[in-house]
Amino acid sequence: MAGLFALGSNGSGQLGIGHKEDVSVPKPVLFHCEPPSDPITKIAAGGNHTVILTESGKAYWSGDSSKGACGITTISTADNAQFEELILAESETLGPIAHIACAWDSTTCVVRDEQGKARKVYSCGTGEQGQLGFEARGIVEPKLIPDFPPEGTEVTHLASGMAHIVAVLDNGDVYGWGNGRKGQLGQAVALEDGAPPAPIINCAPCKIGSSSGVDFKVVNAVCGQYTTCLFGESTEGRVLVLGPDKWGLKSKAPSAAPGWVTVDGGWGDIFVLGKDGTLTAWGRDEHGQLPPPNLPEITKFVAGSEHSVAVTDSNEVISWGWGEHGNCGPQTDGPSGVVKGRWNVIASGDFLPAGSQITAIGAGCATSWVYIHAEGLHL
Repeated sequence: MAGLFALGSNGSGQLGIGHKEDVSVPKPVLFHCEPPSDPITKIAAGGNHTVILTESGKAYWSGDSSKGACGITTISTADNAQFEELILAESETLGPIAHIACAWDSTTCVVRDEQGKARKVYSCGTGEQGQLGFEARGIVEPKLIPDFPPEGTEVTHLASGMAHIVAVLDNGDVYGWGNGRKGQLGQAVALEDGAPPAPIINCAPCKIGSSSGVDFKVVNAVCGQYTTCLFGESTEGRVLVLGPDKWGLKSKAPSAAPGWVTVDGGWGDIFVLGKDGTLTAWGRDEHGQLPPPNLPEITKFVAGSEHSVAVTDSNEVISWGWGEHGNCGPQTDGPSGVVKGRWNVIASGDFLPAGSQITAIGAGCATSWVYIHAEGLHL
């Protein structure tokens, strides 16, 4: 038993399991093309599409491709509920993909150049709010964002919200583009006549700098629906939240989270996994999004839009939060699908064959993912 398994919202075939019905127990994903021969390392999800990335830098998509967010597609693949290889260019051979992120109706990929550096940023989909990193109207096939990143730098981390993208560079600088109307891309520049800053749409990467409070080297970033949280190196763990203070995302944030191992964010929450396996969070909780009490030690963690998926030290995959589409498993509290104050086990290492292990998890817009790797076997 090895492969990628999915559960949750599937009305557009974004789970890639061969049909378009929601499921509440993990189902194996299917490939309409040659399946990947190396481990899956990242699962990114938009509103109704999913992109997965492998260790060698190949990417695959499933779901709604009608908005252009799934790369270059054909009529035969446009309505397919199985994974297809993501094609960014037909007329040239590109290097491996280093980073992926999905906004609601767009996908951003950072491709390695001839020197193996992550310095070519492609985006596709719809970009009326600037989320493609260039001026765009309608549906756009994959296109290179011009003049980014700056000369001599490369992208080390990529994150996305509903309609904004944030890229962290190897020199500690951070850039953002897309919808910045709520301050999620930093401080807007005041008009010359002294009027308050106008709502901003950044159609090109703009540096988020000291005027926005960034006075430290940024190494990681997470994006909520309308927020961005920047993290400094783990030793000191500086924390800076940009955007509105709804649900206390700014006022309840610590100034630092030293010793962080993994950070992530839902639409209205920010999570920090410490090196001791404890998970702390702040933000929205009416659907049980925040960690339930008495969590076991956590070894892996990801946040979806309104739910979380984690791996415990006993090798169980657990989930909690808003599971109305089955993304938290079949057992929910009432018709709204909430799993609050507790968690469900959606997969367990106790039932895996010898030599198999859970090496990656994912969480999207009401979708959950578990990747089981076995040496010598592929999907």
